[in-house]
Amino acid sequence: MALTDQSTRIRNGEELDAAVIDPYLKAHIPGLTGEPKISQFPGGASNLTYLLEYPEQEFVLRRPPFGHKAKSAHDMGREFRILNQLNAGFPYCPKAYVHCTDESVIGAEFYVMERVNGIILRTDMPAEMNFSPEQTRELCKNFVDKFVELHNVDYNACGLGDLGKPEGYVERQIGGWTDRYEKAMTPDAPSWEEAKAWLRDKMPADHHKPAIVHNDYRLDNVILDSKNPTQIIGVLDWELTTIGDPLMDLGNTLAYWIDAADSAPMQMMRRQPSNAPGMFTRQEFADYYGERSGIEVKNLDFYYTYGLFRLAGIVQQIYYRYFHGQTQDKRFASFIQLNKLLEQASLQVINKSTL
Repeated sequence: MALTDQSTRIRNGEELDAAVIDPYLKAHIPGLTGEPKISQFPGGASNLTYLLEYPEQEFVLRRPPFGHKAKSAHDMGREFRILNQLNAGFPYCPKAYVHCTDESVIGAEFYVMERVNGIILRTDMPAEMNFSPEQTRELCKNFVDKFVELHNVDYNACGLGDLGKPEGYVERQIGGWTDRYEKAMTPDAPSWEEAKAWLRDKMPADHHKPAIVHNDYRLDNVILDSKNPTQIIGVLDWELTTIGDPLMDLGNTLAYWIDAADSAPMQMMRRQPSNAPGMFTRQEFADYYGERSGIEVKNLDFYYTYGLFRLAGIVQQIYYRYFHGQTQDKRFASFIQLNKLLEQASLQVINKSTL
């Protein structure tokens, strides 16, 4: 089994025509020769990601999903800009080469970036890595350190000062995700009424130091050095990035972070090896983040519950497309159960919280 991330055959209905994309790329990227072999990366549930293998160079193409898309989501031009400008302050962004706004080429906007070769962790730690708990802890610390490094980037120096509006960020996120969730409701979806009311009631002020917010920082969105897998050499999936409250970003990440001690149903939704021996618990993650960033992490229950609700909003938007037949990807059939599980997790936090 290869440790580096592998592409596979393209899913039905998501094909990319080499006869169309090849001449376009050759017109925009100098020096390309030969014909591309095209395959698809199987991970991810939002933007579609393809591997284009030319004889002497490899690229990754990203395009929006088929079907219903939330307003302002899947903005290819925005992600392309972030990759190119943020790299000056955070050198873990892949280099982006071309952004195509002409939807007649492949049926949607897209952009093409370099392929960063390395290891991407999925649900479990690969046995081939043979990591000790000490090595896993080192990787975990490096993962949080990169998160802190991102939050310390001078976004104005990178020319990204207009990327978002930090004032009123917390209130806007709660209101925005409430609205998006309600618009993506299906008859079988949970209401989240108790959690929505609690989040509105417990809302803290914005953190005084805004930061670049990744909004999807997970172990399966970082690339590890194949020669030294405790080290991170790349960070992926910048489509949701903005400027806002770094503690809200922490809540987003903790929503994905399943502890070894979490229940069996919670373990079933795990998409990264956050339960491996040596990994932080959520509380340890927050404590280490606070230590390294110098930010006092108050109201952790609020930020974690927000992260769970936001994740449910994303899950429900994807399930909405499946429910209405806008995608045939069978992975999404179970997303309604994931949504219900997230609501139950949020209620458990709320019922125990001292906020």
